[in-house]
Amino acid sequence: MKIAVLGSGESGVGAALLAKAKGYDVFVSDMGPIKPEYRVQLKQAGISFEEGMHTESLILDATEIVKSPGIPEKAPLIKKAYEKQIPVLSEIEFAARYSKAKFVCITGTNGKTTTTLLTYHLLKSAGLNVGLAGNIGTSLAKQVIEDAFDYYVLELSSFQLDNMYRFRAHIAVLLNITPDHLDRYEYKMESYAASKLRITQNQLEGDYFIYNQEDPLIFQFFKPAVFAGQTIPFSLEKNAHSKAWFEGKNIVLGFAAQSPTVSTENSPLIGKHNQYNSLAAISVAKLLGISVNQIETALATFKNAEHRLQKIGEKNGVLWINDSKATNVEAVWFALEGMKQPIVWIAGGVDKGNDYETLKPFAQEKIKALICLGKENEKLKTSFGGIVPEIKETQSVEEAVEMAQNLAQTGDVVLLSPACASFDLFNNYEHRGHRFMEAVREIALKN
Repeated sequence: MKIAVLGSGESGVGAALLAKAKGYDVFVSDMGPIKPEYRVQLKQAGISFEEGMHTESLILDATEIVKSPGIPEKAPLIKKAYEKQIPVLSEIEFAARYSKAKFVCITGTNGKTTTTLLTYHLLKSAGLNVGLAGNIGTSLAKQVIEDAFDYYVLELSSFQLDNMYRFRAHIAVLLNITPDHLDRYEYKMESYAASKLRITQNQLEGDYFIYNQEDPLIFQFFKPAVFAGQTIPFSLEKNAHSKAWFEGKNIVLGFAAQSPTVSTENSPLIGKHNQYNSLAAISVAKLLGISVNQIETALATFKNAEHRLQKIGEKNGVLWINDSKATNVEAVWFALEGMKQPIVWIAGGVDKGNDYETLKPFAQEKIKALICLGKENEKLKTSFGGIVPEIKETQSVEEAVEMAQNLAQTGDVVLLSPACASFDLFNNYEHRGHRFMEAVREIALKN
């Protein structure tokens, strides 16, 4: 058996190491450079690899191909593999063959990282033997070499799901479906939705699908009548079909015996989108037997990933928040919706065809100033001119923080929530978020 691995990132190298451990003849190929730490891992394992090229004769000689999620299905090499009837798998599909654990799988256009981290935190805090993998942390394949966990919580993108066929989630979670990455799906919303709903494939009677009942595209494309597992639809308010919902700051778990309530009073998460995320994560925890007291205790100690409505600090009554991960309008909508204070909003970057119409009611109601941080700001200025009282622009994150400091008053929040990609001024959204936090600490929060 020969395995060709396309891509030498965390998932690719993990798949290669697992394949080697299971006795396969393994070859890793990457069109780009291989990071030094991964090159060392491959050499130590005695795995053949190439970088800066794809040698088709070696790749198309494989029994199976494990490909990076970043490589599209329409790539010429992938098309040739299909023509030769060589199976093309994701790392998750390959790794799951060698695990006896149960999988909790989380997807959605927005919120999946927060929900994955919160779910993992709730399970681990309660003493479950649980691993974290997928789009986050150490690759599943690398962890499966030892397969020491009873459960894995996996964050899954649509790109990963596209090359998963026999994989079965014990608990699947779908948070939302909004337009994103449509270039990979021939600009067809139904194709993107079908990709997300692959998370439910192969589920059986003893498995669960937790989903956002209030999401219109999930409602449109998911067909409960033909689903083999058990459904747990959640919503912010109780309705005829919801099995988990909010009452004030309490979550009611209507699917559990005696419909227990879980207080979210001490949760650090803010905004409506995080209410949905909390509904999903807490439902998973309850399904796996975790008590209300354990859930409430763990909620209070949760720390979210950076750049997701991350509180940096407060000075002179002004709260500073880093939401650099908000690279689309939908994510910004949730951020603005969650704020109760007047907002000095920092936005901008590489526009992805944004339509800002849904943000305009928030602009009229809450946004006192807009600071455009990007090389091309005309669309933002045109969209919010005449609505937001003051609009400024800059290409310097330090100057943006100085401007915000001068504009903000006691009781205000300064929110970096860009709605755009970061590649005009920064390497990625993490780089943008770190630079913003550094500037806030050096300029705004310094004594």
